[in-house]
Amino acid sequence: MASINQNAYPDALPNFRNLGILLRILLIVIGVSVIAAVLRTSGLRSAWQELIAISALVQPVLIASLVALGLANTWLRRLPYLPGALMVLGLELALTTLVYGLGRDLYGGGNLIRNLFFALTISTALLFYFNLRSRALSPALSEARLQALHARIRPHFLFNSINAVLSLVRADPKRAEVALQDMADLFRVIMADNRQLSTLAREVALCRQYLNLEQLRLGERLQIDWRIDNMPQDALIPPLVLQPLIENAVYHGIEPAIAPGVISIDIYMNRNQVHAVLRNPYDKQGGHHTGNKMALENVRERLALHFDAEGSLKTAIGDNSFQVHITIPYLRETA
Repeated sequence: MASINQNAYPDALPNFRNLGILLRILLIVIGVSVIAAVLRTSGLRSAWQELIAISALVQPVLIASLVALGLANTWLRRLPYLPGALMVLGLELALTTLVYGLGRDLYGGGNLIRNLFFALTISTALLFYFNLRSRALSPALSEARLQALHARIRPHFLFNSINAVLSLVRADPKRAEVALQDMADLFRVIMADNRQLSTLAREVALCRQYLNLEQLRLGERLQIDWRIDNMPQDALIPPLVLQPLIENAVYHGIEPAIAPGVISIDIYMNRNQVHAVLRNPYDKQGGHHTGNKMALENVRERLALHFDAEGSLKTAIGDNSFQVHITIPYLRETA
């Protein structure tokens, strides 16, 4: 498995190619510029003029920095945190000096030391903010919620699977053996460290094993429509994102119904984004939907942790159907 793209561990540099990271940097720098302009002047007109003057220096440095950090992102994230952070700070100072030198006439011979101090302060504060944010998001709260969800899923699924396997032991021992192997593989993944990204190919294989177990007890009532011909096999995704959603589809869409039902799983790539769309039967009048929101919120939180603003989960209720649409950036494992 590959290391996660968004700040997986507390001492990891932010991913400077992530849309959420870039937006936060832009908003923070613009906000600091506005505050500085207001504090250094006494009127609205003079504050506006001061903001233009500050932006004339800050914005070129900011744009150049984001481009440079994006280009160097893969290399920077291979470094330990402290050397990587020092490289980022050194790059900011170099770019500030370069922009100041090229625009000396425009900036009117301003104080270079003051500008370097400003760039160093903002850059250090941003690195501290992202490090603090990753520490707050990474281990305790998300792990606790995920483990609580797993604890709720395991008994329900485990007891049903064991009963289904027991019914096959004498009648079809070979099939029972395969089912036990599927159970072992599934629970091995559930109990493993989930802070690492998996591939879509592995996650789909895991979902197939889970659905094989469910079909032992549900038989023809459970029908699966796989649409994965355009799925990027090597795309990275947090483990156990698809399986809980499919389990929800079985539990809330197939089990309450008397007639057979179809779960549609459509995974494809479009414009450098990976889409996973799951649909299942849905009875608006049914009372079998308790607990559904917990799993959805858990998955949504994990996508935000790994992909920030580039990962999303949306739901929609149609005519007798419930849809979950996941969107994540297309990332591949790097050597």
